[in-house]
Amino acid sequence: MRVLIADDHELIRDTLAAYLENDGFTVTSCKDLDEAIHIVKTSPLFDVILLDYTMPGMNGLEGLRRMRNDGNDRPIAIISGTASKAVADDALKAGAKGFIPKTLPAKTLSNAVRFIGAGETYFPHSFMQDAECENAPNQMTPRERQVLIGICDGKSNKEIAIDHDLQEVTVKLHVKTLLKKLGAKNRTHAAMIARDLQLL
Repeated sequence: MRVLIADDHELIRDTLAAYLENDGFTVTSCKDLDEAIHIVKTSPLFDVILLDYTMPGMNGLEGLRRMRNDGNDRPIAIISGTASKAVADDALKAGAKGFIPKTLPAKTLSNAVRFIGAGETYFPHSFMQDAECENAPNQMTPRERQVLIGICDGKSNKEIAIDHDLQEVTVKLHVKTLLKKLGAKNRTHAAMIARDLQLL
């Protein structure tokens, strides 16, 4: 099965490609919507196209509509680190065949892509029912925002504590609260959400 992944975040793009290639998929990758459209116009047919919701050129779901016009009815799924139910709902209405959170386990990701390639529609049931964290990013305190900046910069709790003259245990508590507010599974996921939601 041939898959096109378009995502401007190189680490995420390479990770998703590695997951799929390890499971037997043939993967082509690119970094923005214009490049993705060029590829589908000049390359052999893809079975599934995965588009990052926040990459350059997307302009929300306008990029999905552009790809649908140029993609010869190939199945398209939106991928996102924010896992927003509202975006997923809108993507479905706009003709997406799937919405794939970037935090899916590798095996689930492969199964989702196969499902979409077989002509089905994939939207994770558990995530579609859970939107409780959607408004939490707007409720961050100034201190939590400082800690989040440190996380996004790849700093340890100790380094963040030194930067802001805090106790390391205090930073740990802020990190725990941030993960809950953002609906993040870990620090890397929190940084991904912050980037996709343009919180910083």
